[in-house]
Amino acid sequence: MRGAINQRLYVIYSAILSLFIINMFISSNVLTYIVGLLAIPMLFISFWGANKLFRILGCVFISFALILFIYAGLPIYEIPLYMTSTMPLLAFLTLLPWMNSIVRAGRFDRRINEVMKENVSDLGKLYVRSSFTTYILCSFINLSALSLSQDVLLENMSKMKKKIKDSFISRTTLRAFAVALVWSPMEIIVAITVDATGVSYLSYLPWLFLCSIFVLLIDWLSSNKRFNTISYEVSSVRRPREIQPKQIAKQIAQLLFALTIFLVVVVSIGNYFDLNFILSVTLVILPFSFGWAVMMKRWRSFFAIGWSTWKQRTNSMQNFVVLFLSLAFFSSSLNETPFLQLIQQPFLASTERPLMILVLIQVTYLVMSMIGVHPIATIGVLIEVLQPLYSVMNPLSIGMVMITGALATATVGVYGVTVTMTSMNTKQNPYRITLRNLPFALLFGAVGTLIGFLLL
Repeated sequence: MRGAINQRLYVIYSAILSLFIINMFISSNVLTYIVGLLAIPMLFISFWGANKLFRILGCVFISFALILFIYAGLPIYEIPLYMTSTMPLLAFLTLLPWMNSIVRAGRFDRRINEVMKENVSDLGKLYVRSSFTTYILCSFINLSALSLSQDVLLENMSKMKKKIKDSFISRTTLRAFAVALVWSPMEIIVAITVDATGVSYLSYLPWLFLCSIFVLLIDWLSSNKRFNTISYEVSSVRRPREIQPKQIAKQIAQLLFALTIFLVVVVSIGNYFDLNFILSVTLVILPFSFGWAVMMKRWRSFFAIGWSTWKQRTNSMQNFVVLFLSLAFFSSSLNETPFLQLIQQPFLASTERPLMILVLIQVTYLVMSMIGVHPIATIGVLIEVLQPLYSVMNPLSIGMVMITGALATATVGVYGVTVTMTSMNTKQNPYRITLRNLPFALLFGAVGTLIGFLLL
């Protein structure tokens, strides 16, 4: 019975989230309540398919939410109204696989990853090459690019000693992943922060991109120096296809052009219809991907890959459904009590020392990631806590630190998806990956904090 439900989760999720999106345009009180009611069984159905860590987080959030809800003296029948505030994020995640699919349908991922395999004499050069390709792909296909790059490197480095191979892969792929997503409009942390702070994405973009490139270049310089004494011999498992630099450059240019058009469409639609950033991106992803597939004459591949990928990813969203719906109940209940003001006190008391506030945000992310709390759960609480500071500090500064702090944990979160995936792919201890990348995470966070401080 449970297996049959898990295979049809994409139908359940899509129906509920479609109702929610429709209601955002018609603003029906009845439909709002119905969607909230449906969110409750949606949460419980997802609970049994979620990982242990997310079930624990969900239970913690729900337990505290119930305590706060009862403390606030709110009637039980209003619970559904407190369950929907994070549904835009779930809708966003549901449609994101279609953007990944168009990149795969156009075979951009295969061609760009071929850059790793040609004319490399030492690991220093391979590091820069593989970091660059992972960076480009992560900007478009997010987590899928991480697995793809690691698979290519595992194959190409099969002749290397395991210790060197593990160190190399856990550095180059995780670090490129983190700095690539820090400015991507398809990264959920970026979308959440843009909407929470009320600052335009275009205001963030140059500073996030500057931070990304600066940290990436520092990593390239230091890692090239670290690995350039180790010679590299490509594995003979598979003969690499001869790359064509002009073709690769052309496809990278096409990806960047497509991303630019995507951003223009998202911002234009958001401004014209007065929509928040997350909803704008959500509404644009599918028609934009389809239009791109038609222009490339790859729409059959797009639908074949997209439909399969979408069903698989949507059926595997239990972790995020549990996290987001329980977080919505918790944050909405917290807003109805005086406890929120108590949590805000340390931040409000430091308004005369804004640098301390920015550092405190970074430290909060780092500590919470080390004990297994997902950065989205952390940012969900920080958004409520930091809101009063927007009137006394530049919200752009706060947003910069919220984004960089969250993405820096992608390289060190022991129980996070990225570190866990890397640990499984390379068969190494996740704590070793964390220790190896901790200096980078601190550097990334420090650069983000410095830029945020200069923007005050």
